[in-house]
Amino acid sequence: MKKKVSGLMMFVLLVAVILVGCGEKTQEDIITDLESKMSEMAGYKSKATMTLQTGKEPQLYEVEVWHEAENYYRVALNNDNKDQSQIILRNDEGVFVLTPALNKSFRFQSDWPKNSSQVYLYESLVHDILLDPERTFTATDDHYIFTTNTNYQNKNLHTQEVTLNKKDLSPVTVKIMNTDLEVLVQLDFTNFEVDPSFDPGSFDMNRNMTTAKLNEDLDVNDVEVEPMMVHYPLYTPEGVSVELSEKVQSDMGERYIIKYAGDKSYTLIQEQAEVVPAMLSMNVQTGMPVDLGYTVGVMTEESLMWTYNGVDFTLASMDLTHDEMVEIAQSVYGSEEK
Repeated sequence: MKKKVSGLMMFVLLVAVILVGCGEKTQEDIITDLESKMSEMAGYKSKATMTLQTGKEPQLYEVEVWHEAENYYRVALNNDNKDQSQIILRNDEGVFVLTPALNKSFRFQSDWPKNSSQVYLYESLVHDILLDPERTFTATDDHYIFTTNTNYQNKNLHTQEVTLNKKDLSPVTVKIMNTDLEVLVQLDFTNFEVDPSFDPGSFDMNRNMTTAKLNEDLDVNDVEVEPMMVHYPLYTPEGVSVELSEKVQSDMGERYIIKYAGDKSYTLIQEQAEVVPAMLSMNVQTGMPVDLGYTVGVMTEESLMWTYNGVDFTLASMDLTHDEMVEIAQSVYGSEEK
């Protein structure tokens, strides 16, 4: 009798061990797997559709990312408005922001993309998951879902929900929400390839500018820039108001200058975006790309530059913080034109 009981107990223990081995992974298991994946992965290519809900109407962008460890990046952002299509590059020469339709590029030294969260970069999403002690975790039949705090340049992007594929931990969906948990940005991944091969020159500035024009069938001589409309940002810091608004003539044509004064002072300059006849690279010693949602800007110590709706913008101030500059620039999107 004792032998039968002993045999039965052994069987029960064996079944229990098998069931445990086949059970769901814990959050700690997945964190370990993510750490291993990041240390083993030499690079990736991804494609996604990004939907912005920050203006009057949703805006759709196609996002393509190439990354080759350690410091080579190519992020292509495209929408139906060709002069808003841009490429962010990082290579041994620095960081570039390219606008192929205008034949224009910015070049500068920067720690990008390490200085803030980046919704379209897989390693940035994983980094946010790994480093957030307040993260929450759920699992479905096919996915792992993490909710984390963020470090985006837009502080209104407060929380993000990252959905990963159970099979290989590849990204599926990212939703970024405000404090009211309203989704402002959503990224839906359509392809994710680990350790792909890259052609020579994949991260070269000149090659990317040329290839972008060919792919979009762009001829800079045929690009029509829309008539200039003046934009007044919807956001101004507390205690600040318009002091002066004037139109002046410059070598580039009409230029609109809006000066703000009060607790803080700053100047917003707007002028018609021009197609550069020959490729012009503006060298900025220190700066970083800034994701404004609807476009990519270039932040320096005391200025922020970007292009939107056929207009080149320069926001300059010795008083504003970088966060305030970003918030003002973001409020230009969807603002009333005058």
